[in-house]
Amino acid sequence: MNAIQPSRPPSQPIQKRRVIPRPKRHLRQRSYRVMALESTAKIAVNLFITAAAASALTQLLPYHWSQQEKLREIRTEVKLIEAHVNNLQAEFSRNFDPQQAKSIMQQQGYRFDPRQRRVVLMNQDGRAIEQTDLLP
Repeated sequence: MNAIQPSRPPSQPIQKRRVIPRPKRHLRQRSYRVMALESTAKIAVNLFITAAAASALTQLLPYHWSQQEKLREIRTEVKLIEAHVNNLQAEFSRNFDPQQAKSIMQQQGYRFDPRQRRVVLMNQDGRAIEQTDLLP
């Protein structure tokens, strides 16, 4: 195991192998060509994606504009309907207000309060101008 190994004779010098250099110019030119081809492929793919995106936009923009116009019309209708609903709610609350029940019945029917007097305004030639009912 720990035996002494014979040493080399001192007369033989240790020769190192010489590595013969390869010409690197050919490899560099090849790598430049590969890089140029790769860059060209990337540019071509990016141009294709850009063209597809532009085509999609030209098709989607008119649709978007028409949808915006419809949305404006709907918002206008909603505002009109909201005003109508507010009027109906006010009328509803007025119709079910017990304090105004008497005046509502008089407006919608032909019955009048017995304390109410009828006022008829007459023109000089004898025609009636306006009729109003007033409480004393």
